[in-house]
Amino acid sequence: MTYNYVHDDPLQHGIGRIVDRLLDAGRNLPIGPARAHRFGHGDHDHDGDDAEADILEQFAQQADDLHERIVHEHGIYVAEFLGATGAGKTRLIERLIERAPEDERIGVIVGDVAGEDDATRFRERGAEVANVNTGKECHLDPEFVERGLSELDLDALDTLYIENVGNMVCPADFPLGAQARVLVVSTTEGDDVVRKHPLLFQACDATVINKTDIADAVGSDLDLMESDVRDIVPGMDVFRTDAEHGEGIEDLAAFLDDRGHAHAHDHEAYVSKTAGHAHGDDGHASEHD
Repeated sequence: MTYNYVHDDPLQHGIGRIVDRLLDAGRNLPIGPARAHRFGHGDHDHDGDDAEADILEQFAQQADDLHERIVHEHGIYVAEFLGATGAGKTRLIERLIERAPEDERIGVIVGDVAGEDDATRFRERGAEVANVNTGKECHLDPEFVERGLSELDLDALDTLYIENVGNMVCPADFPLGAQARVLVVSTTEGDDVVRKHPLLFQACDATVINKTDIADAVGSDLDLMESDVRDIVPGMDVFRTDAEHGEGIEDLAAFLDDRGHAHAHDHEAYVSKTAGHAHGDDGHASEHD
């Protein structure tokens, strides 16, 4: 079922203002570890915008509740994929579905402004799918996810993939309860795409640089892109993939498997991530070529 959802909760009316603040924050955001906290967290001066901070806190609490219910009560592994339209999120998830064991029961919540194109592709690969059309909203939030969950039998799922709306700004401060947030960028976006969107990288757990097969053709430097990621988030796992031809998927799948085993029953790890703590506690970067 597709939901064309119009927010009618007062909580939602502050989203537009928050997005404006996110855009403003991104314009002059310093590159590198000096940016220790994401917008909406830490010791920022909100200049009277306490209402916005309260809204973000409510969304964070809703995400915590989602995490508790899906992960801990139902034992489902949840991974969220974020990135611009055309980065290759859908194809990556398709490849993960294709390589999964036959007995792995997979669900997908698809966030799109309109249409069912991606949802149809996932259904053709045997996944249980909830398609959520967000209309004028540029990202999923916990209430959208709740509506998607109402169409899925959680007792019948082992893995849930959430494909967020194609956007490199708005989803940054709206966690959805996933154990892993994977940001997908493509070489077709230019090798400066990372430097232009540091906020979202800091909100995620891993980066995929996709469409590596055409990097030379579009003039993108893969090493520069990967270096930029690690300048912004030291220690972040970076994967290079050619999802169209199935290259690099195994390394990404191994990361997701490891994270699922490590965090399946570790609520504190999830809470600390959503609170804006730095990634890569060991200070070492993983290399996946």
